[in-house]
Amino acid sequence: MSRNDDRSPAGTRPAEARSGPDRPQARRRRHPRPRPRPASPRRTPLLLGAAGVAAALAIGQILPHTGLVDPDYTPTTGAVAAALADDLVRSEFWRALADTLTAWALGLAIAVAAGAVLGILIGSLPFVRAATASTVEFLRPIPSVALVPLAVLLFGTRLPSTLLLVVYAAFWQVLVQVLAGVRDIDPVAADTARSFRLSPWERLRHLAWPTALPYLMTGVRLAATVALVLAITAELVIGSPGLGHEIAVAQSSGATERMYALIWVAGGLGVLVNLAVRAVERGALGWHPSVRSEATA
Repeated sequence: MSRNDDRSPAGTRPAEARSGPDRPQARRRRHPRPRPRPASPRRTPLLLGAAGVAAALAIGQILPHTGLVDPDYTPTTGAVAAALADDLVRSEFWRALADTLTAWALGLAIAVAAGAVLGILIGSLPFVRAATASTVEFLRPIPSVALVPLAVLLFGTRLPSTLLLVVYAAFWQVLVQVLAGVRDIDPVAADTARSFRLSPWERLRHLAWPTALPYLMTGVRLAATVALVLAITAELVIGSPGLGHEIAVAQSSGATERMYALIWVAGGLGVLVNLAVRAVERGALGWHPSVRSEATA
């Protein structure tokens, strides 16, 4: 039997496919069901961070009751939160917080200004950069805490002692980054600037500064965290006014809950400082490809 025998005359379809109750229904066009939208990439880190903080607080509440740690030296999360609530209504706490923020802000401003200016000057002059390279590599690794005896001898237990340690630690973060930024200037752009006979100020404004600015902001971000760490450390070791001094007083007087509460405040300050500096960085580098790609991600 040939293939055409299965078809009706005149090339029409078989009878069972034409009409009637046995005719299969036409397929309806189905629209795909909307899929649930995935979580925003920007919200995911925030949710994970909040979950991590919640888990840490829960562990802190449960751990002292397990017998694994001494409850006299490891208070529960609730006890620490109660001590923090008591501190928030005390003027001494806010005065200590203001002292710490003052030392941090002044030290960071001095370090950023000195590091940026010296970094551009040293980096722009090859012979000066070569002459100071060994000095920078010798002084940079010295821990700032090693300068505590010198700070106490010079300024006692006052604010300048804290500033000395903060500036010394934060200065190298900025200087090294700015030196790397000036060194990264495109040789073709530098030759073009020389061929157009740009003045030193024009080369600084249109060539060195745009190239070094991303490096400078990286240095500022690193220096901001280091400055806060050194400010609290100086207050803790030297005894200058601030959160560090209050932590030392709480520890020596046996107020364990208040000591942990102040440590919480120091950690919260670190988070806020990092967020603030990153916001400034995004505003200053809105034209940079890395910041634009991060904003559109």
